[in-house]
Amino acid sequence: MIMLSRKEIENALTRWYRAWNEHDLDGVMDLFHEDIVFENWNGATVWGRDNLRRAWASWFAEHGGFSFTGEGTIIDETGQSALYRWKLEWPSPETEFKGRRETRHGVDVLIFKNGKIHEKLTYTKTFIEIDGKRVGLLPGE
Repeated sequence: MIMLSRKEIENALTRWYRAWNEHDLDGVMDLFHEDIVFENWNGATVWGRDNLRRAWASWFAEHGGFSFTGEGTIIDETGQSALYRWKLEWPSPETEFKGRRETRHGVDVLIFKNGKIHEKLTYTKTFIEIDGKRVGLLPGE
């Protein structure tokens, strides 16, 4: 079993974050284990690197200029895991704001197995920002 050092995890994540912002699907996929379990913020789950690549291919091809800004990373070398806080800016997919610039904040729980991300669990706040104004995604917000 491959165990990454703290520095190796940090370096891998730095390359991975860069690949996201360069809209480089191959670079993003490179760090995923072939048996990745990816749980999106909406609860959708994709199993397997090939399935995830297929699910993301059009999103990366038509990315609309999405960009992630890191807001903090916590690495647990012993547990082979990391928490990554992020801010996403992109054209909103929300029906009433479709295409307008949206900002969303969240955190990824990343669990490594044999040097690759085996689980990626994504959580986001229940609000977004449109034109600098907070907009709730849940009824009554």
